[in-house]
Amino acid sequence: MKGIVLAGGLGTRLFPLTKITNKHLLPIYNKPMIYYPIEVLVNAGIKDIMIVTGGNHAGDFLRLLGNGEEFGLKAVNYAYQEKEGGIAEALGLAEYFADGEKIVVILGDNIIETNIKKDVTAFKKQEKGARIILKEVEHPERFGVVELKNGKIIDIIEKPKAPKSNYAVTGIYMYDPSVFKIIKTLIPSERGELEITDVNNYYLKKGILTHSILDGWWTDAGTFDSLLKANKLVAEKEYKHS
Repeated sequence: MKGIVLAGGLGTRLFPLTKITNKHLLPIYNKPMIYYPIEVLVNAGIKDIMIVTGGNHAGDFLRLLGNGEEFGLKAVNYAYQEKEGGIAEALGLAEYFADGEKIVVILGDNIIETNIKKDVTAFKKQEKGARIILKEVEHPERFGVVELKNGKIIDIIEKPKAPKSNYAVTGIYMYDPSVFKIIKTLIPSERGELEITDVNNYYLKKGILTHSILDGWWTDAGTFDSLLKANKLVAEKEYKHS
């Protein structure tokens, strides 16, 4: 199984912090943001990793990460997203890297407290389809939100004005090789992007989407408030373990 970190975008919500650097290179407590999703993959036993980035500062990732020796990796693969085309469009750039294997995808600004090893193990045993990880949040309208009935997902709505639940889809996704064919069928949303929620809903309609609830805390770091929250949560975690 291979891992993909999506670290593109212009980070406009964090301007001017992102005026001279990529959002995913900003610090979260004592490490660059990009370290955390890489560690999530490595801690789940995934050692074959690609980083998809973009913008004017893509070369900084290579200077920072090199071949990934700091994470116990033999190499890190890189792909470049030329424009703002959405999460699904960025993922599509990794098709040749995936090379027909199952993949675990994580957004570069997602920070979690625990690990996803049990979820990855469950997906390895899953014959086909996809798996997403949910987390109950205070402001679900910021995310893709699931509608649940008897513990089963019946729909996923991107940034709903009136959320049907408080369970957000975290930025951690697991897909079988058919995901790249699905991406090629997508129509851009009103934002002009290929939405990952459309990918997840495709698997849902086929009846091959599984899910689990994430243990511990989870946050993204794409706004000033969530960036501050991520720093506080990681600092508290590090303090407890020191």
